[in-house]
Amino acid sequence: MAIHPQAGQLASHDILVNIPELMSAYYTKKPRVITHPDERVSFGTSGHRGSALLTSFNESHILAIAQAIAEYRLSKNITGPLYLGKDTHALSEAAFQTTVSVLTANGVRVRTQLNGGYTPTPVISHAVLTHNKTEVDVSDGIVITPSHNPPEDGGIKYNSSKGGPADKDITDWVAKRANSLLEANLEGVKCLSPDEVELSGLIEPFDFISHYVNDLENVIDMKAIAEKKIRIGVDPMGGSGIHYWEPIAKKYGLDITVVNNEVDPTFRFVPRDKDGRIRMDCSSPYSMQGLLKLKDDFDIAVGNDPDYDRHGIVCADFGLMNPNAYLAVAIEYLSQHRTQWPQDIQFGKTLVSSGMIDRVVAGLGRKLCEVPVGFKWYVEGLYEGSMAFGGEESAGASFLRKDASVWSTDKDGFIMALLAAEILAVTGKDPQTLSEAQVEKYGKPYYKRIDVVATSAQKALLGALDSKDITQTELAGEKILSVLTKAPGNNAAIGGLKVSTENGWFAARPSGTENVYKIYLESFVSEEHLAELESEAKALVDSVLDN
Repeated sequence: MAIHPQAGQLASHDILVNIPELMSAYYTKKPRVITHPDERVSFGTSGHRGSALLTSFNESHILAIAQAIAEYRLSKNITGPLYLGKDTHALSEAAFQTTVSVLTANGVRVRTQLNGGYTPTPVISHAVLTHNKTEVDVSDGIVITPSHNPPEDGGIKYNSSKGGPADKDITDWVAKRANSLLEANLEGVKCLSPDEVELSGLIEPFDFISHYVNDLENVIDMKAIAEKKIRIGVDPMGGSGIHYWEPIAKKYGLDITVVNNEVDPTFRFVPRDKDGRIRMDCSSPYSMQGLLKLKDDFDIAVGNDPDYDRHGIVCADFGLMNPNAYLAVAIEYLSQHRTQWPQDIQFGKTLVSSGMIDRVVAGLGRKLCEVPVGFKWYVEGLYEGSMAFGGEESAGASFLRKDASVWSTDKDGFIMALLAAEILAVTGKDPQTLSEAQVEKYGKPYYKRIDVVATSAQKALLGALDSKDITQTELAGEKILSVLTKAPGNNAAIGGLKVSTENGWFAARPSGTENVYKIYLESFVSEEHLAELESEAKALVDSVLDN
């Protein structure tokens, strides 16, 4: 995909999403679920996402999904409060109100942010877990967010009683029930009016900010950051964590400067991504241009996406770190500085994350667990404490508390951002410097991800590939050592395939949230070898799809 000529620049007014039109579409467009498959409820790697303008995220969808979740809770005897969060996308507020109206109509107690406001994904996970650790009744959560998707998108995801993204069995059940409700013109959906919601007594204001912030010292060495006076710059990118940084700074005496306090559903202050669209991707050097211009004003600068489950780490004198490189550094640092973590504990990575992580974990004499894409695969391990760290190449990760107990079972952009400051405070070296030391020791990785436009049929075909579909024996001049369609860490289907040689690999899989398929590539040889991998990977995937 060619880089858009205005990538990294602020968008002109004429391409900003028309918020009134978007909100009108949310209420007026009705999904045609029988004749238009793309308008059905579909849970990808992280919930149901879509746009009201495309009739893929509308009031009808949320009414059906919320009713399905209420029925699922009842079937599993989940009687505690449901912790409900939302991010700053325009559709999130409308979907939030729709969700509340359905949950309360079903007799569900709903805990929402005290005095209103936004609640990030990791904060919901943390709240569910701490509730279920100390209370008799069982709680779960919902987050209204499409993550880093463009401003016109909406999303909703269900977090189970284990705090993280619900597993496939649960989301399949919810999606099937929601679609049956849509097919029946929402007959069976219970719903209260705003006045009835207020009178129900089922809305329970909760101080998510204090609850989360006051516990951070149990997962991050906040004293070390304060004592070394690490200067931290923060760009909330207009996201749901914007009101958390001041309390964090005040509670722990940190030197934190928030460089952008704006919240605007057009996200007009976020520079255009590589394809020219506004996308709040804190791992993109184009979207992060605003913070990168200020990098030398701080020791560490960080950005997060709208629901705060992703992180972008900017080091002074260098710039934005590659997400894979930071994951490898974080794993090495944590394995050496969390002395209460068991030696036999696992460190998790997705199949499409860098092979540098494999080499670092092996060099540490630790155990690696390689899983498919999707943070749901880490929930059980983090929850039980058998996995110390789970990370994704798309700049999302979480890890255990200092005492090796669970902190969150969803990605946490806060702790990954603060960890970068802790690393600098404790080692005297920023994460990029430590990454360069890893390269010197383990070799230099050349990594790339490309997105290719695909139809639903092509995505389905790619997701159903089998290793026997690959008949060639060489890739980019090297013997193919493995063709995987299941992850070695848990034997779960990849939903695509990964082909590896001694010094390189590629993986191809359909996106769970966009009409594209993704090809991931990595070489430990050279840029030229990476280009050769890319060419042969594209040809291989094209041949399979053509056949």
